[in-house]
Amino acid sequence: MRTVQATQAKARLAEFLRLAEQGETIAITRHGKTVAHLVPAHVQESADYSEAVERVRALRAESKRLGIKMTREEILAARHEGHRY
Repeated sequence: MRTVQATQAKARLAEFLRLAEQGETIAITRHGKTVAHLVPAHVQESADYSEAVERVRALRAESKRLGIKMTREEILAARHEGHRY
């Protein structure tokens, strides 16, 4: 992983975007502290997917533990609960 200062990242953004496209992760620092990571899109998408799967698994386990049973239709209807249309 490459580490660059925020000012350097700002000045050479196009170069760092190219590196991220090629699969490299870049840590961006300010005053010696890491404040952000520039990561390839597929890495973030994969992490988002993995997190969503884990959250569903935890919800299923908790529902089972509490004895809550929902039909497929109830689950699909619940995903829109609270939405404003």
